Amino acid sequence: MKIVFIGPSLPEAASHAATDIVLQPPAVQGDVLRAVEAGANIIGLVDGGFENTAPVWHKEILFALSLNVTVLGAASMGALRAAECQAFGMIGVGRIFNDYVSGTVVDDADVALLHEPMELGGRPLTVPMVNVRSTLDEMERLQLFDRAFRLVLEQTAANLFFKKRSWAIIVRACAAIPASQKQHWLTMLKTHAIDQKRIDALALLEAVRDADDQRVPINRHWEFRKTTLWSEQLARSKA
Repeated sequence: MKIVFIGPSLPEAASHAATDIVLQPPAVQGDVLRAVEAGANIIGLVDGGFENTAPVWHKEILFALSLNVTVLGAASMGALRAAECQAFGMIGVGRIFNDYVSGTVVDDADVALLHEPMELGGRPLTVPMVNVRSTLDEMERLQLFDRAFRLVLEQTAANLFFKKRSWAIIVRACAAIPASQKQHWLTMLKTHAIDQKRIDALALLEAVRDADDQRVPINRHWEFRKTTLWSEQLARSKA
């Protein structure tokens, strides 16, 4: 069985996922554990809850890996956990994962965004910093502005709370853009916007599609420790 936890990074995931992939909403603590116990051989983690619920626990990812389950992560919570658990065998996919590994991105909040309730489709309502940076990188590459202007735009976006960040508010808040040019730069940013989370989520779906649906034993340099806290979590998941 292949299971992918996905939501606002790719709201239309169902139209892109292979038919043998079971799509689940953003994961919270215990979901990866339950996927393993349900028989998953391949688990893809893209989106996960974090604000009003306990996020996916590293320990449950390690548990999955200890049972030779292939666990991949990308785009959002998945990229974070993959960067943190790469040394134990979790597989990271995409630019956002690579940026966390290299230290180009360090803030967990850089993947956060406000989105619709999953019952209404889960579409993103704000722009995460990882998408802002990808967009500014491309515009700078195209020489649409110089380095100094790009840095001011990036810092303006970074200073905004993730639930308030939109292209319109970034432009409105940017002191380097005179009032007469606000509409021009808003149009430019929207025209060249790059949805890096979507790109990475699609790459993860492709990697899960291509993975063999079986648990493959590997040589590990670590041993899974069944701590008291783990035993308590395991008991709660079965309650």
